[in-house]
Amino acid sequence: MTEEKSFVYILLTDTGTLFTSLIKRYTKAPYNHASISFNKELTDMYSFGRKKPNNPLTGGFVKEDVMTGTYSKFPETTCVIYQLEVTTRQVDKMRRVLDVFIRNGEKFIYNILGVLGVSINEPIEFSNSYFCSQFVAEILNRSGIRLWDKLPALITPEDFRQCKQLELIYEGNLFEFEPIKKHFH
Repeated sequence: MTEEKSFVYILLTDTGTLFTSLIKRYTKAPYNHASISFNKELTDMYSFGRKKPNNPLTGGFVKEDVMTGTYSKFPETTCVIYQLEVTTRQVDKMRRVLDVFIRNGEKFIYNILGVLGVSINEPIEFSNSYFCSQFVAEILNRSGIRLWDKLPALITPEDFRQCKQLELIYEGNLFEFEPIKKHFH
């Protein structure tokens, strides 16, 4: 019996904010935020980022909403979207891992020191503390999906761009992505 195939989506974005501009100046990478979505319309999407769209200083685990969350404040957001073929069993595992984050959302904080750790190639990890690409890599890792030979605490959005297992399905303005346009208009 063959395992049923499914997809998850990795969204990398650049909102053009001061914070992301500072990160970009250092990383030289076009995108500096990573999210994971369980559907192509990006309505079932999660990451570590701003808890309040107008305040970059309050970060943590977030269910992202393209139309009402942080992205809604930045209509010029550019993005790249990849799909990753996975098994339904792997999706079930991801959902179970994600459920721990959802149930304990307030206990998780944004790992700003971890971002600095990446810059010196030294993983800086704290319990209940993640940055965006570390979180996405952690969800994949804990589900048996190993895309890199390094710790999630060293994974950057650029690592997703360089990953051969991910299939590019869109690059451009986030709000011009056809499944979003169809779903919200």
